[in-house]
Amino acid sequence: HVQLVESGGGSVQAGGSLKLSCSASGDTYEKRCMGLVRQAPGRQREGVATICGGSYTAYYSNSVKGRFTLSQDNAENTVYLQMNNLKPEDTAMYYCVARKRCCIGSACLEPDSFNYWGQGTQVTVS
Repeated sequence: HVQLVESGGGSVQAGGSLKLSCSASGDTYEKRCMGLVRQAPGRQREGVATICGGSYTAYYSNSVKGRFTLSQDNAENTVYLQMNNLKPEDTAMYYCVARKRCCIGSACLEPDSFNYWGQGTQVTVS
């Protein structure tokens, strides 16, 4: 099993920045891709960004493209989401996620495709 832990959430004014970290432990060999999914109250879950092992390519939702950047450490067990120019509509609970299978494109952002989920960290933009 893979355990995921997020950190770095908080409150920020519109136009500000935050950086989330997402770390994997346990049977990390089981995962192929890591990313973040967010959910705001009353809204559906949204895949925000995903990156797969051995790749420098990250996939982003259209709503965050150009503002958010996802990267991973050399061990590929921690990913970092740099969030710039935050907007009130970015307010949500952000969940670290991982999946067992590789993916390409929009398939990497499908919330139901992730096998492992963290507890979530709140991001509030006012």
